[in-house]
Amino acid sequence: MVEPPAPRRGLGAGGPGPGDLGPGDLGPGGFDPADFLALLGAPGTGRALALDQVDPARSSPVPTGLAELDRVLGGGLVPGSVTLLGGEPGVGKSTLLLQVLSSMAGPDGPVLLVSAEESAQQVRRRAERLGPLPAGLMILDSSDLSALPTALRDTGPALVVVDSIQAVADPGSPGSPGSLGQVRACTDVVVHLAKLHHVPFVLVGHVTKEGTLAGPRTLEHLVDTVLAVEGDRHHALRTVRATKHRFGPTGELGLFEMNETGLAAVTDPYQLLLGDRRPGAPGSAVLPAMQGQRALLVEVQALTAKTAAESPSRRSAQGVDGGRLALLLAVLEQRAGVAMVRTDVFASAVGGIRVLEPAADLALGLALASAFFGRPLPPDLVVFGEVGLGGEIRQVPHAPRRLAEAARVGFRHALVPESCPHGPPGMEIVHVPTLARAVGLAMGAASSP
Repeated sequence: MVEPPAPRRGLGAGGPGPGDLGPGDLGPGGFDPADFLALLGAPGTGRALALDQVDPARSSPVPTGLAELDRVLGGGLVPGSVTLLGGEPGVGKSTLLLQVLSSMAGPDGPVLLVSAEESAQQVRRRAERLGPLPAGLMILDSSDLSALPTALRDTGPALVVVDSIQAVADPGSPGSPGSLGQVRACTDVVVHLAKLHHVPFVLVGHVTKEGTLAGPRTLEHLVDTVLAVEGDRHHALRTVRATKHRFGPTGELGLFEMNETGLAAVTDPYQLLLGDRRPGAPGSAVLPAMQGQRALLVEVQALTAKTAAESPSRRSAQGVDGGRLALLLAVLEQRAGVAMVRTDVFASAVGGIRVLEPAADLALGLALASAFFGRPLPPDLVVFGEVGLGGEIRQVPHAPRRLAEAARVGFRHALVPESCPHGPPGMEIVHVPTLARAVGLAMGAASSP
């Protein structure tokens, strides 16, 4: 007769009965079986409520103390929620969260950092570079997730950060740390712990070479919020955006500048993005780009050069959509008579900002024409609009906000779609129906139909 398998132990064990659990099964300090059943969502632990009896205050966000991050989160971290923060190595994920922990330690109680990748000594040295160490910042130097329930009981934290979800492991689940099964099991446990203790959790997640979050795709479905930290390591600018947020809109952008003391909020990005711009240089156009609800002035640059004999023409796009670049080159040739045959083309959005919205079409098209003809655009001109396959310039959202930001920093002229509303006082608005017409006006040539 085959003996049945022994019941699994550990945080990720599925379907235990009350008799399967005992003190010490789930960590050095033990974990109450009743709490564990509640953690797993056992039947009978909840009751149905009328929707108008639900207290909305329990899901009010708690500010992190970093205004740019709170902008992205819609006010802060919601108690009981789980946030996944992803980004490339060295982009500043751990630094950002150390600043959040330092800011939240004290006013609402202690905070807890579960450091599975660095020792406590390493974390302290890094934290000291960011400023004075707060008394309420607690650290659990362990990759064993079964130690977390005891730490939660001992510290009663207002925030828990796990760095990283790929480095922790549940001893009751098969696989090594970082494996698909372990990442799924550990995330599932963290989600239940967050709801059980009504404490916000932030998980640090690694990304793959393709830039996607490592681990099973269901990882993003398990959490409430997914944040992406982006930035070129050769630039100081770092951006934080939400790709998923159950408590508010996505698409909002937070701006930070990396310096010796960590990540500093960028309240006015104009100097950072356009401070080194050279007005009067061919191939440069200024675009009022929308990032969430914020308008940012971004320089779009283009460079053209004759292709070497017997070599195929090169097309390079950095920070702009390569597909839109190819489309614009075709429209310029077919609808505006600007044929870049046997020509290498390079296009870039300067400053570390990615501009992927169709509103960048007109700016990129004029930058290409400016580079090709060697004629600079007027230095106080901004342009935006979507270009259709017929060469028409189409309306884009948030035109008044784009124009207001351009006027605020001193731009006095704008090339915009025909259906765009009038701009703010003091700004001359030129409405253009087609890309050919825009190229003709911008290059100082005769009007084109």
